[in-house]
Order: sequence, then C-alpha cells, then structure tokens
Amino acid sequence: MIKNITSAIKAYLGAFSLISKLKLWKYFAIPILISVVTAISIGVSAYGLSDNIGYYISKIWVWKWGKETFTTIGNIIGGLLIIAIGLILYKHIIMALSAPFMSPVSEKIEAYLTGKQEHSHRNTSFFQQLWRGLRINIRNLFMEIMLTILILIISLIPVIGWITSLLLFVVQAYYAGFGNMDYTLERHYKYADSIKFVRKHHGLAIGNGLVFMGFLFIPVIGVILVLPLSVTAATLKTVEALRPKQIERAI
Repeated sequence: MIKNITSAIKAYLGAFSLISKLKLWKYFAIPILISVVTAISIGVSAYGLSDNIGYYISKIWVWKWGKETFTTIGNIIGGLLIIAIGLILYKHIIMALSAPFMSPVSEKIEAYLTGKQEHSHRNTSFFQQLWRGLRINIRNLFMEIMLTILILIISLIPVIGWITSLLLFVVQAYYAGFGNMDYTLERHYKYADSIKFVRKHHGLAIGNGLVFMGFLFIPVIGVILVLPLSVTAATLKTVEALRPKQIERAI
C-alpha cells in the first residue's frame, strides 16, 4: 500500500506539464468556478456555525467543576467537526458537479497514454456522467460521515485520542482520491465494479487524496488548482492500473 501511495503522490509532478501539453486548461474553467463558489459558500457557513456547535457541546457537562476545561474541549471538538464536515461537503459537491467536465479530460489523457484514439469502453452522455458523479459522491459522503463520527467518538478516549486527526485526514484523502479515480473508471466499470476496483487499489486513492487535501490548505490558489492537478494525476495512475485489462481487450 505504501508503494501505491507514494506512486500516486509522485504522479502530481508531471500533471501540470501534461495539462499544458494536451491543451486541457480550457476544460477546467467551469469546474474551477464550481470549486471557488463552493469553497466560499462553505467557508462563510462554517465560520458562523463553529462557535454555536462548541457551545452546545459544552452544555453536555452539567457540573461546575471542570466546566472551563470541558468548554475548551467542546470548542476544539466543534472546530474539528466544522472543518471535517466542511471539507467533506466541499470535495463531494465539486467532484459530483464537475463529473461531466472531468470525464472528457480523463478520456483525452487516457487516449494520449494508450495511443488509442478509438476506444471500446462505455459511452455515456453528459447527464449520465452527472448522475454517476452524484451517485458515487452521495454514497461516499454517507460512508465518510459515518467514519468521521466514529473517529470523533474515538477522540474522546484518553491516550489513543491523539491519532484521530491523522485518521480523519486519511479517510478524507481516500474518498477524495476515490472521486478522482472514478472519472476514468466510469468509462470502464459500472457502479459496483468501480467500488471494488478502488478498494483493491486503495493506496492509489489515498495517495492522490493526500495531495488533494493538502491543496485545500493553500489559500485561494489551492481551490483553483486542486481539481485540474488531482484529476490528471488520478487518471495517470488509474489508467496504469487498468493496463492489464486494456491489453486483455486488445488481444
């Protein structure tokens, strides 16, 4: 798994030059707009809700002794919850709505890598791609929320609670990478088979998603470049993982 994670991260190094070489920047205009608008909307909402959530969490502690300490803990948990939910919603919204625009980009990259301009994979329309994106990301959203709640509960346990921030980041990375890989898988696999493929290659999903999540901590430029670079990097590694299947088809 570590090897796949490292490989997926390294794929970002050639992503920018490949986008320029294949003249793909024009395809990212609408997805970038979706990314920026979504980030601003979620950021404003999160800022207004963080204090309120921390306040209600602190109300659980009804005793006077230790109230100040628990209030501090409540504010920290509230802040983590807001950040986690905000990042979860952001990535699934932009990946779902960008699906019809990212799939053609992924297809062009695949054609360049394989040297096959004529393909034998599944043909899907704009609305089919949008529905696929919504279906995958809604499914991933619920899975990620359940795991996030479980991890936040674990964070209350002394000693082992410190690892929860890392676990939250890895979980978010996995589902971010999942969404980016599906732009390629959509042409090759149906819904259930795509899920199986990503589970089998979870290291690639995590590696791609780690950089994706890292971009979100870069002010302004992060939300602009996150989709173009992450989708390109994910396509490179997904096509590479699909090569045995493609060779089998060619035979």
